[in-house]
Amino acid sequence: MRSDDDLLDAWRAGDQRAGKQLFTRHYAAIDRFFRNKVGDDCSDLAQKTFLGCLEAVDRYQNEHKFRSWLFAIAYRQLCKHYRERASERARLDFGTVTAHNLDPSPSLVIAQSQEQRLLLEALRQIPVDMQVALELHYWEQMSDAEIARTLELPLGTIKSRIRRGRILLNEQLTALSSSPEQLRSTLANLDDWAAQLRDAALRGLAAKSGGEGMV
Repeated sequence: MRSDDDLLDAWRAGDQRAGKQLFTRHYAAIDRFFRNKVGDDCSDLAQKTFLGCLEAVDRYQNEHKFRSWLFAIAYRQLCKHYRERASERARLDFGTVTAHNLDPSPSLVIAQSQEQRLLLEALRQIPVDMQVALELHYWEQMSDAEIARTLELPLGTIKSRIRRGRILLNEQLTALSSSPEQLRSTLANLDDWAAQLRDAALRGLAAKSGGEGMV
């Protein structure tokens, strides 16, 4: 399989099929990034992310992972989307405001169990910055260093954000769970539920031509 950077270099040289393959490879992950945060606007924001990639491709430096760079664009699109919708933009603090506050519509991520639905809702009830860090960790399996590159923050800040996010997530899971058994099952198998949600999202997009029409 050709690396992301190989495909990007070929695309820069005029190979449109390489560009389409690159977008198709990452479309499901970018779509998933938005689905638990912005409801029906997720597809539009995924498209804007890839358009942003197209516009900035000449500024990409190969020493940075393409995936981190792409998620950085997605994160900026998310923040821009929230600010455009907020009535008091100047006071919008992603370290305190939650996705549920900003967009009360249910998550569009497919959940096949009560534990998965509980996890999705609990994530939407913690501050956006912590939700993003945890989802990049659990769903995208990024290292702390990769998350720091993506969000353009010091590594120590990311480690602190993930620690605090886990504490708040556990609090929300406790508050939202319908039974002690459901809570125990969710907490004991957090990595497994996150992996199943990631795989379900991939299967949900398998029939679509992700990124088609973008190149």
